[in-house]
Amino acid sequence: MTTPTTSSAAAAPAAELAEVVRSGFVEGRHRGSLVVLAADGSVELSLGSPDAPVFPRSSNKPMQAAAILRTGLDLDGELLALAAASHSAETFHLDAVRRILAGAGLGTGALQTPPSWPLDDAEKEDWIRSGGHPEPILMDCSGKHAAMLASCVANGWATASYLDPAHPVQQQVLETVERLTGETVGTVGTDGCGAPLMAVSLTGLARAFRAMLLADPGTPERRVADAMRAHPEYVAGTRRIDTWLMRGVPGSLSKMGAEAVQAVALPDGRALAFKIDDGAYRAIGPVLAAVLRRIGVPGTGDTLNRIACAPLYGGGRPVGEIRASF
Repeated sequence: MTTPTTSSAAAAPAAELAEVVRSGFVEGRHRGSLVVLAADGSVELSLGSPDAPVFPRSSNKPMQAAAILRTGLDLDGELLALAAASHSAETFHLDAVRRILAGAGLGTGALQTPPSWPLDDAEKEDWIRSGGHPEPILMDCSGKHAAMLASCVANGWATASYLDPAHPVQQQVLETVERLTGETVGTVGTDGCGAPLMAVSLTGLARAFRAMLLADPGTPERRVADAMRAHPEYVAGTRRIDTWLMRGVPGSLSKMGAEAVQAVALPDGRALAFKIDDGAYRAIGPVLAAVLRRIGVPGTGDTLNRIACAPLYGGGRPVGEIRASF
């Protein structure tokens, strides 16, 4: 059975998930919604309105990558991880994008990602210093786009229209998202990269991550989960939360999305998803670390401390922090 979603969550009540503390004074708050699924898939914790639809943004990418495999494209290892990535445009990321495209006989000119700077600040500074300019391949979604293009070539589908919601590759994405989330997509928008974007609930998103991690070995869903966990640096980058978590919590599956969305599945069958309503990236780490501690994820002290660290500065020195408030 599927659960229809509505087109907007604007009226849904939100919970306070994080607070902004400067010099001991709470100067702001970040609100949103959060859900934790127990090992059996039931709801263990619910804050705000996790059953209201949201745009998961890049947290949808693992499902999109599974859909691409279902079209018959053969990708594995780091290239499959990159198909589910929001990469930092580090050299190894860009090389992998080119490898996916070259395998389909395509060049970077086929990408319809908007010209962008690297997502990672350090990579952006290096790119500018070297005289570089925004390019489509630098966009953090270029791995996903390369895989979609390769699927088109493998199936004899048009490449020029691969971002059209009616295109066969996007129709497969829609089917896969609905099947894994257990929900009917009520709204299809356009993501920052130009690809169709399906709205689902945070509960559905957590359900999908859990399903992918627990899927039978060799299935498209499990292949994506295994590739992401084996090559987390390709999913994000060497200085990113998703990479730190998948390295520090063996067997975990993690993917962040724009506008402060985060989804995680754990090897024991638990899963979580949350969204900060105002889209503040700075609150993701503190909230993620807090919920993992709350549900007793073991052996992750150093990793969670690193993820939770979100200092505020005054006069060039730390004077406060963003911290979870639940």
